[in-house]
Amino acid sequence: MAKKKISVLVGSLRKGSFNHKIAEEVLNIAPPGLALEILEIGQLAYYNEDLDQGDPPQEWVQFRDKIKNSDGFLFFTPEYNRSVPAVLSNAIDVASRPYGKNNWAGKPGAVVSVSISALGAFGANHMLRQSMVFVDVPMMQQPEAYVGNVKKLFDESGNLVEDTKKFLQNFMDAYEKWVGKF
Repeated sequence: MAKKKISVLVGSLRKGSFNHKIAEEVLNIAPPGLALEILEIGQLAYYNEDLDQGDPPQEWVQFRDKIKNSDGFLFFTPEYNRSVPAVLSNAIDVASRPYGKNNWAGKPGAVVSVSISALGAFGANHMLRQSMVFVDVPMMQQPEAYVGNVKKLFDESGNLVEDTKKFLQNFMDAYEKWVGKF
């Protein structure tokens, strides 16, 4: 059986981003039936319908192709002002436009929200779910993944603590089953 191609989108561009670190950990523990690839989104110009008239930016074309050819999506997001970062919202817009050419539709998704606060970016997690429902991405409901107090989840050597690895492994096992339903 062929592996399912899962596009991973990280909503934090910061060097040393905890969201990126957690995404990298998930790549290392991914179940054998999934092939995960982090898609860079920081280079995407802000969506402007005028740019979609004629020849859209090459970065948009390449990103849309990757989304179109994906079997599912994993999102890693921090929380900015109780919402998702603009860069992640922009990536959703770029791949769902122009109207009638939604590249996300019908493919399973899941979200891991990561924060230095105890709430684990709860608000961003739910805002992202709402946006993905609109672009027809069925989001995995359970288990939910809120990774709070992330600064305390790495040891002195920068390794993720075992309890969190186990949590993420269980999440990914559930996600593999979720993807298998589609």
